[in-house]
Amino acid sequence: MEPRGSDRPTTPWPALIDQARHYPSPHNSQPIVVQPTSPTTATVWYDLDRGLPAESFGIPFAHVCGGVFLAGLAIVARAQGFVVREALDLAPMDFGGDARLHRLAEVVLEPYEATDADRAARDAFLARQTSRRPYDATTVDEEVLAGARAIAASHGHLLRSTTDAATVDDVVRINQETLFDDLQDDDVHAEIMTWLRFSAKHAAETGDGLSAETMLMPGPVLRFAMGHRGLWTAPVVGDAVRRVYLGTMKGVRQLAWLEGPFAGPADHVEAGRAFLEVWLELSRHGVALHPFGTVITNPRSHAAFVRAVDVDEQDGRMAWMLFRLGRSAPPPVAHRRPAAAMTIGAGEGR
Repeated sequence: MEPRGSDRPTTPWPALIDQARHYPSPHNSQPIVVQPTSPTTATVWYDLDRGLPAESFGIPFAHVCGGVFLAGLAIVARAQGFVVREALDLAPMDFGGDARLHRLAEVVLEPYEATDADRAARDAFLARQTSRRPYDATTVDEEVLAGARAIAASHGHLLRSTTDAATVDDVVRINQETLFDDLQDDDVHAEIMTWLRFSAKHAAETGDGLSAETMLMPGPVLRFAMGHRGLWTAPVVGDAVRRVYLGTMKGVRQLAWLEGPFAGPADHVEAGRAFLEVWLELSRHGVALHPFGTVITNPRSHAAFVRAVDVDEQDGRMAWMLFRLGRSAPPPVAHRRPAAAMTIGAGEGR
């Protein structure tokens, strides 16, 4: 029943933010902050303390994350009867500066008549998950891929995929070696350690990060392996860690990646929109997805990946997203911070 009189909310922002907070982010760091400025306006910020600047493309992917969030906000807003109008702020992010919030956009809500399709899109957004579980070795129907390719193309991007066994095995190997390589970089290692959650209790308390549960590894094993990176090259311990890690890679028969403009913040925001919409199109058809983000952000691995799949990265274009896709059992649910934790002025204007 609709609330009446003084019980009726004076702003839709609490409900919108509570749903929009389910957007995916690198390392599940959840860096977006929303500041409602009226019942129909808000400023969207990026919390630089939750970014990943140590990685080669960590700063560009901050704007990609912003694009992902804005696309998700638009989806949940339409389901609740609003169109989101944006005024983007495309200034470069300064992770070394004193200011720790970077403005991404000013947004305005305008009335709109929601449809059943809008509500279905919202439900798909809320149901979306990253699956690191083993996949069942089936490939995605061409009709499903065609729909995802059309969405990518509407944003100026190209979605490509491969089921060639040799190529898939080669890229999976590159992904594995990337993790070992990144751990040798002190800054990247420290950044990864910041976001690892080794127990269910710790993951629930923080509401963010990469939990051992979602990574399908026992917490003590993950803690030991990540805390003793020098042992990864040891004959016995290193082999054991590799076996545990590769156990989640069973059944990978198909990889896909997105190519397109990636030269500046405007490109990065649009890339984020494309990625979320492609992801939701695949998930609507029961397709699981797991990004191989570090292959893109590690320079050595990126070059190896580009060679393996024959990507032409010229004129500001780049293969900027790589993921495995297929079908898997439902993955563990990743924790999310409460809406109040990502809202400036939470509890006001209700």
